[in-house]
Amino acid sequence: MFNKVQQLIEQIVAGEQLNQSTAIHILTAQGAELTAFMAGAHHLKEQFCGNNIDLCSIINAKSGRCAENCSFCAQSSFHQTDAPSYPLKSIDEIVAGALAAEKNGTACYGIVTSGTSIEPGDEFEQTLEAIRRIRQQSNTAPSASLGLLTKDYAEALASAGCVTYHHNLETARSFFPEICTTHDYEDDIETIRCAKAAGMKVCSGGIFGLGESPEQRFEMAQTLRELDVDSVPLNFLSPVPGTPLENSDLLSPLDCLRIICLYRYMLPKQKITICGGREKNLREFQSAIFFAGASGMMIGNYLTTTGRSHETDMQLLKDAEVRINVCS
Repeated sequence: MFNKVQQLIEQIVAGEQLNQSTAIHILTAQGAELTAFMAGAHHLKEQFCGNNIDLCSIINAKSGRCAENCSFCAQSSFHQTDAPSYPLKSIDEIVAGALAAEKNGTACYGIVTSGTSIEPGDEFEQTLEAIRRIRQQSNTAPSASLGLLTKDYAEALASAGCVTYHHNLETARSFFPEICTTHDYEDDIETIRCAKAAGMKVCSGGIFGLGESPEQRFEMAQTLRELDVDSVPLNFLSPVPGTPLENSDLLSPLDCLRIICLYRYMLPKQKITICGGREKNLREFQSAIFFAGASGMMIGNYLTTTGRSHETDMQLLKDAEVRINVCS
């Protein structure tokens, strides 16, 4: 068993791609075999990403009234939920959030807005000014998640100092029509290409527990590899009352770890950050994400749900004996 994992590690380091059969094997591994795969993923993480981890956080800068019908999302105008709805926050509020995030050790701070894309005019200009001020006043790298991008918008964001553009694929292309029908998967692919062409790093991943198959979990990883994204956020569904997926079951903690493990083998050089849903799905296994190949964790609140206290997450990191990369 351990010789097999060692051979797999050598193949990955040599640049070989994981095949679907091995991917499904990882996603169904149990007992000592699973811990062996996790040890291999941990080794790959340390070889390619170092021993330390990165923290990131976001601000829900504009909430609700989204014209997309994503079946998991509390902010969709198609669903009846208790999610807050408000226009774009002020520049001062957005910048203040970045300064607070920096104090908490956050390396990347994401400005997230609901909707298909950012509104042109004042809304976009205010976002650009907030990014400029964050670059001037902090060492935290500003990120933006504003929906679909055009070439001009991408270039404007890069010129303002946006380091990373975040745009999730959410799931595999073959499963996407089951989750969203108000835009095409190729629109998301094109947004990633626009962001890369403008010179920004790209953060793109998805959400698991939507009803996708193991093969589709592998499929999305393949797509992210082909797009050569820089970082991969992994989210786990926390069902929201009022959405079509409100009665979905949570993933088991070990299934979450299997997914993290697989994505490290599939994307050995990329940053892999564990984000929404970790509290409910991983429960007492949250610290194990770093032993399964994760190189980062989102802290603070999410878009429409609250995260854990800063003190609790800092204790988790201390107990796991992981160190945080310092903003510079």
